Amino acid sequence: MSDKYAWAPIRTEPAYRVAAQALRTRIVTGEIAVGSVLPSETAMAEMLEVNRSTIREAIRLLEENGIVARKPGGKKLFVTIPTRADLSERMTTAMVLQEITLEELWATMIALEPAAAAAAAGNATDAHITALEANLKATEANIDNKESLLELDLEFHELIADACGNRALQLSREPIGSLFYPAFDAVFSRLNAGERLLVAHTRIVDALKARDRETAVEWMRKHIVDFRRGVELANLDMSRPAKGASH
Repeated sequence: MSDKYAWAPIRTEPAYRVAAQALRTRIVTGEIAVGSVLPSETAMAEMLEVNRSTIREAIRLLEENGIVARKPGGKKLFVTIPTRADLSERMTTAMVLQEITLEELWATMIALEPAAAAAAAGNATDAHITALEANLKATEANIDNKESLLELDLEFHELIADACGNRALQLSREPIGSLFYPAFDAVFSRLNAGERLLVAHTRIVDALKARDRETAVEWMRKHIVDFRRGVELANLDMSRPAKGASH
């Protein structure tokens, strides 16, 4: 064989992945509706012309991705919608493995958080405001507790996201937020950031109560910029990769 031709090995997907993709396509297109019961393993194996063991592996993959599930103690498989937590965990893992930097996270949050605040100004319900006010009270009570302050700040931004009413935005920001805020624990531990954080949170909640979109965006932006200033004062390296909770 002549060396002038560049030959590459033919790669094929494992059968269970092909089967999983076939089932996923039927679910995403609505051919198999959310909430419906999947056919038996035997029936699916016959339809896709594969072995039952291949279907079992395909189902395991779909279960891991939150697309199908069994009710507790049951054997039937139902089509489900992946939860925000499931999707966030997968995206967080991908970001850690790809060594996404703190700089990249911050640049994304400065775009997403003000957008969430803007939407929340128009969509926040009384229940959302009540939850945010409870968060403010807890923050004030724990103003000198750095560990609690960090948890309350993360909760505050999650509550704003819940109030924004935009599921696409919620899904986009959750994995980024789960890496972004804990990464800056040094800002809380090295600096007296609690008072500035409480002021910003209070102004944002006041703006939501007044349906004041412009002020909500202004204070959320100030809040995220404050993180950056705190990072600089704490001498943190923004070019370093973010790390997951286990690191």
